[in-house]
Amino acid sequence: MPGQRPIQSALISVFYKDGLEPLVRRLHDLGVSLYSTGGTQEFIEKLGLPCIAVERVTGYPSILGGRVKTLHPNVFGGILARRNFKSDEADIAQYDIPLFDLVIVDLYPFEETVSSGKDEASIIEKIDIGGVSLIRAAAKNFNDVAIISSRARYAHMLRLLEHGAATGLDTRRQLAADAFADCLHYDAAIAAYFNTDMPSDSSLGTGPSTPLRYGENPHQAARFQGDIDAIFEKLNGKELSFNNLVDTDAACQLIAEWEPSKPVFAVIKHTNVCGIAQRDSLEAAWDAALAGDRESAFGGVLVTNQAISLKAAQKINEIFFEILIAPAFEEEALKLLRSKKNRILLRQKQPLMVQNEFKRVLNGTLTQEADRSNFAEWREEGARPCSDTEAANLKFANLVCKHLKSNAIALVKDLQLIGKGCGQTSRIDALRQSLDKARQFGFSTQGAVLASDAFFPFDDCVRLAHEAGITAVIEPGGSIRDADSIQFCKVNDMALVLTGNRHFRH
Repeated sequence: MPGQRPIQSALISVFYKDGLEPLVRRLHDLGVSLYSTGGTQEFIEKLGLPCIAVERVTGYPSILGGRVKTLHPNVFGGILARRNFKSDEADIAQYDIPLFDLVIVDLYPFEETVSSGKDEASIIEKIDIGGVSLIRAAAKNFNDVAIISSRARYAHMLRLLEHGAATGLDTRRQLAADAFADCLHYDAAIAAYFNTDMPSDSSLGTGPSTPLRYGENPHQAARFQGDIDAIFEKLNGKELSFNNLVDTDAACQLIAEWEPSKPVFAVIKHTNVCGIAQRDSLEAAWDAALAGDRESAFGGVLVTNQAISLKAAQKINEIFFEILIAPAFEEEALKLLRSKKNRILLRQKQPLMVQNEFKRVLNGTLTQEADRSNFAEWREEGARPCSDTEAANLKFANLVCKHLKSNAIALVKDLQLIGKGCGQTSRIDALRQSLDKARQFGFSTQGAVLASDAFFPFDDCVRLAHEAGITAVIEPGGSIRDADSIQFCKVNDMALVLTGNRHFRH
């Protein structure tokens, strides 16, 4: 293997000990000398394994209540020394510095401490100094040193050690890239804590960096950075692709809009909702969601807020789909759905609550808060107040429309998406597309409601909606010509709700 380096000594100092035991035992079995400090040293020694205290290397004890343990030239010299570099070798020999070939260091749980609501003194103590320094030093010297900077990579390192106590250059370089990404994420979270106007980048993800088969298209290379196992348990199927991950994210963000008190089922295709419905039973919700657009559902991503029953599985099993996401699966349902080996089944462990969103633009990055608000207001401006049925359907439609690409229109009837227009360059075209979709799948738009992700620049949309039998409309308002749409609704007995919240999605 190019750039092969033996592992003869390892420096280990971690906050999270879970999953560490198999790794340190394997290192010991391979004859690797273990160096450690504090709680990690105690952990290793309790396993009955020999461990050299860092204090023996530095000649100093841990001081300042543990704030200073590893910040010493004898530690950093052993990490940063360049092998086969004569002046470095001379310094190492002169000062009797041990070389470290592997560094296993994670970071204090800063974000977890902030989220727990603890006082500022506790939060400040979880700003790691030595850990970040050790990680950066080892990553900088990737030509000679391997760095494991997260407990999410313990298992990966253990797999590498199956081939012996050595690492290749490509492996060390990738581990260094992962380590710098971990430091970036960590520092951004700290900066966000001190600067309340700057969102944290927690959505960038931390955890293992996993190569994907390819990117959005086969000629594009891609990787995923994050701990997907914290969100899902994969019960069946192939590895998630780039596009699978993008659609799965869209599906989880959508389903998080609904409480699990009533069954909701949705179908996602290219991040857009192509079918969704709420019903009294899961099976009925699936039937209604699929009926919204049977063609687009082919090869789609399915998501629900309920456990998958055998009855539902029997219906779902009739079509080809890529992914099914649910909070649970009945045993018999799982057995049936596993009949297709490539079909991806994901048990969602927790709702996906996105705080911030990121997008590369030009030579920089755009950061914004996630769109978590649905209504700034509920202002009735039509000919009459909404009926209870209309209000329920309008709220449902507004949530659906929020998850369609702009310009977007959603048509809803009886808590079922019956037509949608998305990704159109004009709002009237989005409405035309939604009406065409409804007609294509045999839905009557008489008595339906309409949601728009942004205001109507003209009254052409409410005019066309009225011609189609739509009785109620929800939109943000804010156009200089709002009065035209309001007046048309008043004259034509249409309900109109203005929310004050635009939901552009690009």
